[in-house]
Amino acid sequence: MKLLTIIAFVLGITFSANAQYKKATVQATGLTCAMCSNATLKALETLPFVDKIETDLENTTFILYFKPGANVDIDAIKNKVEDAGFSVGKLVVTANFDATSVKNDAHIAFGGSTLHFMHVKDQVLKGDKELTVIDKDFVSTKQYKKYATETTMPCYKTGVMGDCCHAGKAASNRVYHVTI
Repeated sequence: MKLLTIIAFVLGITFSANAQYKKATVQATGLTCAMCSNATLKALETLPFVDKIETDLENTTFILYFKPGANVDIDAIKNKVEDAGFSVGKLVVTANFDATSVKNDAHIAFGGSTLHFMHVKDQVLKGDKELTVIDKDFVSTKQYKKYATETTMPCYKTGVMGDCCHAGKAASNRVYHVTI
């Protein structure tokens, strides 16, 4: 029995190590010059879970590569862009999945976060997948309102777990709403 417990524990560590965010593409809005881009870059470089950053100044986009196994804080990315004086126009995270089943309007625990999948078909995610964060302050007001019509769950408006969120597994009180 003790051996089975140890094996289960080791497998749990293996699966959680596979469930991780690899990178994020952040499009910042309001950047008008090279100094604006530099201020945003400098702010993003202070994130402790970021390994390196590539920039695409033509599209005001920053590609953040995460340290392997690091605990990624999606809100911290948004906050750094806002601290530099700008806003997030779009955030796409690349996550590595190991046969994770997802359904529309359902929650899953992933990489220390709770993800609420919206506007998706039932499927099993394997390997690297790009997830677009569709929470308020991560998309335009028009897009946010569009997605709000696709769920009756109040967590989309609040961003935190509510009575609606107990049907799925949860890793945190904060819920990130994503689409594929």
